This record gives sequence, structure tokens and C-alpha cells, in this order.
Amino acid sequence: MLDDTNIRTAEISAQIARIAIVIMATAAYTGFVAAKLPPVTEDAKARAAEVAAKSAWTDKVGLFQLCRAMDRTAEAYRKEFQAAGKEPPQPTATPPCIDPGPFVTPVTPVASKPLEASGAHSPPGAAISPPSTNATAAEIAGKR
Repeated sequence: MLDDTNIRTAEISAQIARIAIVIMATAAYTGFVAAKLPPVTEDAKARAAEVAAKSAWTDKVGLFQLCRAMDRTAEAYRKEFQAAGKEPPQPTATPPCIDPGPFVTPVTPVASKPLEASGAHSPPGAAISPPSTNATAAEIAGKR
């Protein structure tokens, strides 16, 4: 009887040790998971907004195509009834199918800013104003 108690005590101790190892491993992993992520950039926000808009547009296109398919199926059903010489049932009034049109991105591109005061090495973009200064490169550098 004493041996059974010792065996049970050893089993319980082993279970407690396994639970403690699992808890410590979980705590260590939680530290990695809870690490602070960098803030979301404006470019990433713009891309996410564009993806969301594209997804919504795709859903609208799918609904439009489904609506047209249902209309074609109902029309074929009515024609089949008429060809058999029967009177087709009265159609149920439904709203018309609305075409979503082509996808137009709602995100406006970021205006390109000149890299230098004169804009000499600026990225290509629409020239909406003259360079910010008329000084030459030698004058800017302080050499005469």
C-alpha cells in the first residue's frame, strides 16, 4: 500500500513538472507575440484602402453578373413555358440590375515633392509651380 502511494505521488509530480514546462514555454512565446509592431505607414494605409475598394467593387460586379444570370434564366423559363403552349406564371417585380462600371481607385496618389530647392533631381511629376529659388548651385554652396 505504501508503494502505490509513492507511485501516485511520483506521477502527480511528473504531471506538475510537465504543466510547469508548458506554462513557462507559453510565457516565453507570449513575450515574442506581444512585441510592439511598428506603426502603419501612410503608403500601407493607402494600399489597404485600395484593396478594400477593389474587393467591394469585385463584390458588386459579382452581384451584377448574378442578377443578369437570374434574369436570363427566368426569361428562358418563360420562353420554355410559352413554347409548350402554357401560360407562364407572372414574374415577380425585382429591382433592375445595376452595372458597377469600371474600377476607379479612390486613393489619390501622393503629390511628388522636389528633392532639392531647384527641383533639378525631383521625381517626374506635374510642374505646377516654378522652382522655389533662382539661385545657382555655386551661390547655394557659397562659392563665387
